[in-house]
Amino acid sequence: MIHWNVDPELITIGPFHLRWYGLLFALGFILAYYVMAWMFKREKRSEDDLNRLLLFMMVSTVIGARLGHCLFYEPQFYLSNPIEILKVWEGGLASHGAALGILIGLSLFVKRTPNMTFNWIIDRIAVVIPIAALCVRLGNLFNSEILGIPGDVPWAFVFERIDSVPRHPVQLYEAFSYAGLFFVLFGLYKKGDILKKPPMLAGIFLIGLFSLRFLTEFFKSSQTHIDTTWAISMGQFLSLPLIALGIVLVILGTRNAGKKPGPKSPPQAK
Repeated sequence: MIHWNVDPELITIGPFHLRWYGLLFALGFILAYYVMAWMFKREKRSEDDLNRLLLFMMVSTVIGARLGHCLFYEPQFYLSNPIEILKVWEGGLASHGAALGILIGLSLFVKRTPNMTFNWIIDRIAVVIPIAALCVRLGNLFNSEILGIPGDVPWAFVFERIDSVPRHPVQLYEAFSYAGLFFVLFGLYKKGDILKKPPMLAGIFLIGLFSLRFLTEFFKSSQTHIDTTWAISMGQFLSLPLIALGIVLVILGTRNAGKKPGPKSPPQAK
């Protein structure tokens, strides 16, 4: 087994605290940005649009993830103490809330970008989100949070800052699965055929990511008192509608196959 006792704070200089989680969270956005920049250049899209997109994504992801955690996992506490919702630096972000926030953010972005369609942008964003999700889960590992259930597997982690119990490193299970999902989506994007069936790539992303999330939840300790008496966890419950949405997008993509692009649609990747 692996004994894990990493200090969540990487550097402390006076009142300034650089934490592993914040560093990895930022790294996720940076890596996703560079992949998106490559796609935009490949498809001759505007760099100004990309920079505006980054701003929309950063704001909508953080707001959605924070509200998702507060309202899905600890509503009683945060509704009684609403000022605590603003304290993002104290932790507490939910991927399901981030997904909803991103969809809203992309809708607002498209309304303000005349040469962009919603189907086009969600198919490209879907490719890079697993990169950010991977980095977030590594951040959770460095924070010794989102713990797995006890297990006696050879690769079990003992999070010494929490207890002496060997546990499944569920953070790594998710991180590795998201890395695999990225390579699948990136391969489909490069092949190009699926881009003629928008928003099928986004649908595959939703099905893949939240199915993986549903499966890894079986190895995860309860994150909230709400799901202690349920047959499935809160994370699994919230994953189901997003998987269903993914199926709907795949069906829409199948129906859109072969249709001529509308006036706002950009050229297809070659």
